[in-house]
Amino acid sequence: MKTALFSSKSYDSEYFSVANTAFDHDITFFETRLKSRTADLAEGYDAVCVFVNDVIDRETIAKLKEHGVKIIALRSAGFNHVDLAAADEYDIKLVRVPAYSPQSIAEHALALILTLNRKTHKAYNRVRDGNFSLERLTGFNVGGRTVGVIGTGKIGSVFARIMLGLGCHVLAYDKYVNKELADTGVEYVSLDKLLAGSDIISLHCPLTPETAYLINRQTLSMMKPGVMLINTSRGALINTNDIIESLKKEHVGSLGIDVYEQEEKLFFRDRSHEILQDDQIARLMTFPNVLITAHQAFFTREALEQIAVTTLQNLKDFEEGKELVNEVRLSDLQ
Repeated sequence: MKTALFSSKSYDSEYFSVANTAFDHDITFFETRLKSRTADLAEGYDAVCVFVNDVIDRETIAKLKEHGVKIIALRSAGFNHVDLAAADEYDIKLVRVPAYSPQSIAEHALALILTLNRKTHKAYNRVRDGNFSLERLTGFNVGGRTVGVIGTGKIGSVFARIMLGLGCHVLAYDKYVNKELADTGVEYVSLDKLLAGSDIISLHCPLTPETAYLINRQTLSMMKPGVMLINTSRGALINTNDIIESLKKEHVGSLGIDVYEQEEKLFFRDRSHEILQDDQIARLMTFPNVLITAHQAFFTREALEQIAVTTLQNLKDFEEGKELVNEVRLSDLQ
């Protein structure tokens, strides 16, 4: 299938090219993001393959339809950046990668916790500068702490099991109780109880109208003073203005984020030579108890291989008229 792959990086080209030897799709890699102004690049292609920071709004979808695109293949699990109603209206299929190495994201959440707690990033920089002092590097034992997990899908479940293995008491909140996870010792509770009782809170839920700004002034006020908050899911789960205010008041003890609500203007590019125009992330970067990574939680060899294989299989199934097991349908979400 003739496919235009947008927002391509060197690793996309590498892993998709290797995986494509088993599928033989005709793939063109475009470094540019897909949005309405770049949609003309898709002319003559049957499919487009996009990532989380491509803008798949109504205008973009209308142009894709005009150019003959029949399917949009997401190389991600989340689809909040796609206008599902427009895709349905223009009869363009949408497929995704529902799961790719949940361990990679769960382990990155743990990495953020341990780095923030034991301040290994600061210790590394100190030693390189010849400073071997231990002042202001005090952490705490993670084992024995209460960890709250919001969202216990595949990633949240793996994370919960990791924290159980460290000897933590794990609280969980989800609309659907995972009985198998509960049988391991995870305690399902209300959101209010989780917020009030957790020393560490990690977000593993999708971004939906219901979960947008789940972490806000009100929910932050319900948390313990000194709470550690981790987000490896979607940036807009957290109201950035409200978390900044909570950090300034020293109510939130530390914050680790791999996602940011305005990340599409920043992430996946080298901006070290630029003056940051985003005042919110610039402010977050001034806090000594905030750790930001640039949406790299998924970034393992295993995940990249799975993303490529699943995406290419999705396209092959469409080309051969088979059932699209990873299709996202508007009707299923209503």
